[in-house]
Order: sequence, then structure tokens, then C-alpha cells
Amino acid sequence: MTPDPPVIKLEKHAYGGSALGRLPDGRAAFVPFALPGEEVRLRVVAEHRGHVQAELLEVLTASPDRITPRCPHFGACGGCHYQHLAPAAQLDARMDILRDQFRRLGGMDQPPLRPIVPAPQPWNYRNTIQFHAAPGGEPGFIAADGRSVLPVRECHLPEPALDALWHSLRLDPDLGLERLSLRLGAGGEAMVLIESPLVPALELESGISVVHLQDDSTLVMAGDDHLVMEVNGRAFRLSAGAFFQVNTAMAGRMVDHLLERLPVGAHTTLMDVYCGVGLFSAFFAGRVAHLVGIEVSPHACDDFGVNLDEFDNVELYQGAAEDILPHLAVKPGAVILDPPRAGLDKRLLDALLRLAPEHIAYVSCDPATLARDAARLTTGGYRLVEVTPFDLFPQTYHIESISLFTR
Repeated sequence: MTPDPPVIKLEKHAYGGSALGRLPDGRAAFVPFALPGEEVRLRVVAEHRGHVQAELLEVLTASPDRITPRCPHFGACGGCHYQHLAPAAQLDARMDILRDQFRRLGGMDQPPLRPIVPAPQPWNYRNTIQFHAAPGGEPGFIAADGRSVLPVRECHLPEPALDALWHSLRLDPDLGLERLSLRLGAGGEAMVLIESPLVPALELESGISVVHLQDDSTLVMAGDDHLVMEVNGRAFRLSAGAFFQVNTAMAGRMVDHLLERLPVGAHTTLMDVYCGVGLFSAFFAGRVAHLVGIEVSPHACDDFGVNLDEFDNVELYQGAAEDILPHLAVKPGAVILDPPRAGLDKRLLDALLRLAPEHIAYVSCDPATLARDAARLTTGGYRLVEVTPFDLFPQTYHIESISLFTR
């Protein structure tokens, strides 16, 4: 006889969009689309040592923070995780998760958390949206199961101009399309980025740039190879193959925060590691004696050169940060780190500790690797002064933050 599906009480948010509870045998159960405080019926879908992944079958007792999701795809689509959670409760969840990651992975019971900076626009905030080809050629997103592509009729995260554009897309599933992205520039200009082994034939309205990306090669099929983005009144050239923050308004708030909180002056040498197209460097170059950027992407390096062309006190090194930093004969007074989700490579961290800057600003998109790296920095002689989370990705589990360390 098949046992009845277990019923458990959920205890807290877990990083990744699930709520955590415990099965009768004591194992932790991670349940997507459920909320702390709820009594739920679930089905175990994957078993691991000490924990299980579960599917939510029924909410028996709902949390007072549960609301009706805006999107009909919520729960099947893997893009959003918190549409069922009230906006204020989403902010509280990010704070709780960040605190928990520092406690469990960073060994800090009371991390110096500052209040979260809320997003001015919890919907329609993304300047970039990425699609995959559904079996019928419709644009789709990776489903919540992580294995299939879900055709979508609507999405409430892209900026309105992008939302109006993507509905006209039809994608040929025979092209082996890896990804198709839409970007919106400051003046309303749009760009389509295609990643596929074959160069497709596309018919789009005039005025839209189309770029095919494959490995390191870029083929401009229509329009320009770049857009112009604008943050806090400053224009940034952004090439098709370069990265930029998807929430423009919140990128500006992060810049303001660093300008206010990172101690630099007219005699400071500032190092911007993983500098990208120069988002932070462009605002600091006029405030310091010397600015050194490090970036691996050749597309972003080209943009950095354009975006900071007005400054004579700037150097840029192209290559992997962990390869370059150990060999630089530069003594920085302050360092900005904006690493990818994997956090800091050990070689980079060791080199950073040898350079011993007075101040470090760590921009993180992953609280788990941030907490790990914070423990390494504090062991290496730094004090974590403050951690400020930013609601860069409303409706999702992602948590952006800026941490300040002092030697």
C-alpha cells in the first residue's frame, strides 16, 4: 500500500525559493512555492543525504503573507519564486535568508545587516529578458523542474517596451537555439541577441538591432553592435556580448550607496575587480588619484575604454582576476569586488590579503558565497563593517548586497 503523502509544518525560508520544514524522520524538506508557518501536504521528489526535495501538493493552513500571484504561469515557470508572497514579506525574507547564510556559512551569529534597499518598481523592472525555444517555436522560459521549456503568454518582469516586443517572436526549434535575449537601451532602442550554432533568418521591425553571438564571435545582422544605457544621468556604451545590471534603477542606488559609504579620497588608489563596462569605475575615477580595473570579457573591456575615455588616471587589465591580481605591483587603498555567483577564487583572495587594502567593498549576487568569502576575509585580518541588501530582483529568490570590510 502506498503511504499517504506527508504533512509537515514549514519553519523558515531557504535560499533558492523554497520553504524548509522537517519530515517525521527528522530530515529537512525543501518545498518550493510554500511559505514559513504553513502546514502543507507534499510529495518527495528527490532524496539526498539528510534532506529531500519536495513538491507542494496542498496548502492546509496558509500563511497570512500568502497572496494571489499576478502571473498565470507562476508555479510552473522557473523565473519567479515569490509572487505568492506579499511585497513587504519578500523584503523580510531576503533579510532572514542573508542573516541565516552568514550564521551557517560565515560563522557570524549577528552579522551587521543594514535595512534592505527596496526596489522602486517591483514589476516591469528588467532591461533584459532571456528566452528559450519551446517545442512549438513559441518563446519560453526554463520550467520550474529545470529540465523543460515552458511556453509563456505573459511575463510581468520586463520593462514595458520589452514586454510589447517579445510577443511577436517566433523561434525556430530546429536552429538549436541556446538562448535569445532582448535588451532595452536608455533611449528606448532595442537589441535582439541570438545564441545558436546556426545564424537564423529573422524578420523584425526596423530600428531594432540584431546580433548573433557564438563563442567569442559577434555578427551584427541589423543595426548596431551596442546599446547606450544610462545610470544616474551618465551614459554607458554596452556591447552585445557584455554584462550589465538588469535593473537600471537599482543599479543607480547601488552606485549611490558605494559613493556614500566607501571611504576614498583624492590620494586613493582604487582597484575595481570584475569591473565590467565600468559602472562603478566611471563614478569613482574623478574622485581618486588612480583607478585600476580588471575584467576578463573583451567586449566589456572595449566598452570600459569608451566609458572612461575622459579620465587620464585609469588603467585597465584584461584577463581573469585570479591570474592578474597576484602579479600587479599596485598598492590599492580600496578595492571594489563584483564577482560572479561563484564568489572569489582562492588565488584572488590570497593576493588580495597580501595587498592589504584598507577598505573592501564586496558586491554580491549570492549570499552563500558571500558568507563563505566574508569568513575568509575576517580570518585574514578584516572586520565586516556592514552588509546592505538591495531588492534588485523582486519576485525572485535572488539577493544582491554590498558588504564593506575594513582592515
